[in-house]
Amino acid sequence: MLALIVGTFLLWPRGAPLARYDFLVVAALAIQVALLALKLERWDEAVVILVFHVVGTVMEVFKTAHGSWIYPEPSLLRIGGVPLFSGFMYACIGSYIARIWRLMDFRFVGYPPIWTTWVLAILAYLNFFTHHYGPDIRIGLFAASVVLFGRTWVVFTPDRTPRRMPLLLGFVLVALFIWFAENLGTLAGAWAYPSQRDGWRMVSIGKLGAWYLLMLLSYVLVTAVHKPSPPPVGEVSAQPTEGGVC
Repeated sequence: MLALIVGTFLLWPRGAPLARYDFLVVAALAIQVALLALKLERWDEAVVILVFHVVGTVMEVFKTAHGSWIYPEPSLLRIGGVPLFSGFMYACIGSYIARIWRLMDFRFVGYPPIWTTWVLAILAYLNFFTHHYGPDIRIGLFAASVVLFGRTWVVFTPDRTPRRMPLLLGFVLVALFIWFAENLGTLAGAWAYPSQRDGWRMVSIGKLGAWYLLMLLSYVLVTAVHKPSPPPVGEVSAQPTEGGVC
């Protein structure tokens, strides 16, 4: 999706009969069809990713209506001020988490009760709406995520050797790379924040927290199809081991 966003920014001809944003919708649909046809993505994963697509689009419609950001180019395939390709950007996050979970055989040590993670994810999502009318509780949500996942380690196998890292570190790293991607997306004119109205500038580092919470929502949705399970007994000890911490 990033390649498509940047590529169309650089190469899309002015006056083309198909709007750039609409092309991105068609291309994203083609990618999704290809992932399923080639069995690179499972149907149950696609359903969960679709849910994240929908909740992301709902938030986009609300946020653009409140002036949080805009999509400056014209298009036909849109809901209000939101071109439909935007939902696929959220879907990309869910697709990544689902695939990496399966391909690297994620296992967990010290995982919190599932219901608590769902409560946290739902509260994080609701806060994106409610903070426009009342207090912003994101600091409390960050603290709650530390309480829930502070003792959790994810065990993953990128080759033949299981490795592990604190799950919170994984969350922060994913959010960081989404923030990098967001800077590239705004540089390519896919959308713009009010601070970028007079010319591009880096996205505020404060957006990293927002992406952390949205990524957390996507992660919890993926647990509906990939249940968090512990590693086999003796595979990875609860204490750090040489070469086993990434």
